[in-house]
Amino acid sequence: MTTTPADSTDPHANDASPYGGGDPFADYRGGDYAFTSLVDLADRRFGAGVIAANDEFFAERENLLKPGPAVFDPERFGHKGKIMDGWETRRRRGADADHPFPTDDEHDWALIRLAAPGVIRGIVVDTAHFRGNYPQQVTVEATALPGSPGPEELLADDVKWEEIVPRTPVRGHAANGFEVTAERRFTHLRLKQHPDGGIARLRVHGEVVPDPAWLAALGTFDLASVLHGGAVEDASDRFYSSPTQIIQPDLSRKMDDGWENRRRRVKGTNDWVRFRLAARGEIRAIEIDTAYLKGNSAGWAALYGCDGTPEDEGSWFEILPRTRLQPDTPHRFALPGAVTATHIRLDVFPDGGLARMRVHGGLTEDGRRALGERFTALGG
Repeated sequence: MTTTPADSTDPHANDASPYGGGDPFADYRGGDYAFTSLVDLADRRFGAGVIAANDEFFAERENLLKPGPAVFDPERFGHKGKIMDGWETRRRRGADADHPFPTDDEHDWALIRLAAPGVIRGIVVDTAHFRGNYPQQVTVEATALPGSPGPEELLADDVKWEEIVPRTPVRGHAANGFEVTAERRFTHLRLKQHPDGGIARLRVHGEVVPDPAWLAALGTFDLASVLHGGAVEDASDRFYSSPTQIIQPDLSRKMDDGWENRRRRVKGTNDWVRFRLAARGEIRAIEIDTAYLKGNSAGWAALYGCDGTPEDEGSWFEILPRTRLQPDTPHRFALPGAVTATHIRLDVFPDGGLARMRVHGGLTEDGRRALGERFTALGG
């Protein structure tokens, strides 16, 4: 689903109403985009950054990638004007009094380093609280460069940028979502706003495509981590929070920074999450963390593996038997021998929350080969 502004012929058709007091999100125009279930490749907590911008007069570029929704304080002003929780540039002017407006090709830009290179499936350009000072249109371009390039390398003439979101009108005080169809691995983005204005947040959802040479150098790593290409395929319940948070690489910081399901009332049933590993691997140790979950943590957990066909119930085997979990506690399990799997399923009994899970191991030879073939096919 892609946002379609009400009327692109009227430059003010997509303005939001001026703030009238009360809840600043009361008239916020959100969006239901299927791709937001995927990991945010531009998550600041995992290493993403806004490394340069041509202008940030009113509000700093770094705000674009802050976790959580933008906040709004109607009374907060500074020496440069209203303090906004986003990236906001000054108003562009024309060449002279006879030409007060900027030309059609003038724009502001910011360069974003993704936390993990990958295939982008969708982008959200969030203009929350920018009601009459949001950009008229946006463009998003992407590229892939090795190493850790700086602004000079990214802006060099020989760098090829691919337009993944063409110049498109956006709405003020809204979540503007765009599906992306480019089947390529990208490392950096260039966000353009035409001609100027403010954007609160940028979210870049997709699938991580790790560098197989780096994983080979690591040897043992977390096979389930989103930063290494692990992903949630299915779950019994997503009522309070996304199960993708279980495989984030950082530590949980509060109760909702994990996976919590609703209270299960049907006896003989339990909650579960199914994960796809980075590639076929040999699992040697498991960590299950219930940090910050006290009266609502899972009572017991079991772990099952599958080597190839997760849809076939008969292909699943036990890795960790049903084991009692303690609230607000890290649990570590060294396996008696390496277990080969492509998928794992975490079962909790009967319900309850988990903060994080780590699946430590290394890739098999065919796992390394498959990962390398995908890396090459996507331009790595």
